[in-house]
Amino acid sequence: MPTPITPSAAATPSAATTHQVRIERYADQGRCVAHIDGRVVFVRFALPGELVTIALDEPHDRDDRFWTGEVVEVIEPSEDRVEPAWPLAGPLAFGGGVGGADLIHVSVPGQRAWKSATVSEQMKRLGHVDVEVPVIGVPGDDERHGLGWRTRIEMIVDEEGCPSMRRRGTHVRVPIDAMPLATDALNTVAEQEHVWDGGFEAGSQIRVAVPEPRGGLTGEPGGNASPDDRNYAVLVDGELRAGTQALTERVAVNDANGDPHEFTYTVDAGGFWQMHREAPNVLANTVLDLVRKSLGRVIRRNGRDIVLWDLYSGSGLFTLPLASLAAERTRVLSIEGAKTAVHNAHRNLGRAGLGNVDARTGDVSRTLRVVPKHFSRPDVVVLDPPRAGARKQVCRQIAEAGAPAVVYVACDPASLARDTATLVGLGYSIRHIEAHDIYPDTHHVETVALFTR
Repeated sequence: MPTPITPSAAATPSAATTHQVRIERYADQGRCVAHIDGRVVFVRFALPGELVTIALDEPHDRDDRFWTGEVVEVIEPSEDRVEPAWPLAGPLAFGGGVGGADLIHVSVPGQRAWKSATVSEQMKRLGHVDVEVPVIGVPGDDERHGLGWRTRIEMIVDEEGCPSMRRRGTHVRVPIDAMPLATDALNTVAEQEHVWDGGFEAGSQIRVAVPEPRGGLTGEPGGNASPDDRNYAVLVDGELRAGTQALTERVAVNDANGDPHEFTYTVDAGGFWQMHREAPNVLANTVLDLVRKSLGRVIRRNGRDIVLWDLYSGSGLFTLPLASLAAERTRVLSIEGAKTAVHNAHRNLGRAGLGNVDARTGDVSRTLRVVPKHFSRPDVVVLDPPRAGARKQVCRQIAEAGAPAVVYVACDPASLARDTATLVGLGYSIRHIEAHDIYPDTHHVETVALFTR
């Protein structure tokens, strides 16, 4: 039996506010389920099967249908429980509470089992399909206990002018002088640009973005930036303070023979890009593999150009390899709502010499109402919507276009599950689904699903 875990005496809540409970199962948002006198309680920093003492969040005497609380003592730990590699992100009772890593108390294999269970449950409950969803780790994350992966971080400035994170449930801002979830390269840049030294205006928002991989930064502990490497950005309230606004990202994608091709992207320092150092490589290769498998039958059936849609396409992470590696004689329609991202996508396509892409700016659903005839019948649709998902209208438009296959990339399992229910109702079925653990130490996960008619 693992050793019981107790908080410091100073951090222990009074007995009047605490309850001893047996944790029952996983829930959403990195929480687990327990019951107190028949009432559901969502508990942070717990694991199924554990006997723990929890403190209920205030107000704890309300008549809501459920309560929330947090572990303050672990009496019978799970085998998956570990000492937090970043204690500041752990439970309040143990000196943590800053957030950003709600599974920091779980072993890396335990985190993947948790995510597999929760994604599978969402697909069953909201998507009405019974599938087991494997969660695939990223090389290097196990050895680093889920740390050192973020290429972008954001912080708030405290009253002393220092970078900080707010302690949950309070207005207290905890100053920080490093970010364990961030890559060594990012922490090195933050040190070189004196981010941790402070001197900022209280209340300002700091964003640090450092692309990976990079020349001049080794990516190993102690890596140093070369003086002329300005491929990073320090933004304060959206204004560039150091580095460059236009960042360069590089992604390696394999062709059908397994040979790697490098794609170069210009990305706005304040815009969206996958945060995990390896996520662009992992996701681009996964998507291209599923697209090529879906196209095999289409290519043999006729000799016309292959038509692909890339919806919510951002700066073109998937667009470039789709246009050049998916198949011969390919035409791609990409749609993205963010003007800066589409501007960069045009730049990225021009740099790659790709003239077979029509990259459009606009709301996806509205743009799909008027599609040029030569793009109107896609062979495969790729979509990577925001957290809210594609929703019913876009799903209907995909189905009405007659797409035989849909590759869906989702950052929110619940949204994917709801859209799954819509697609299944429109005649699609899941051919393949897998999740990628590109957000270690958090409850987030990226899921990729292939739907076919």
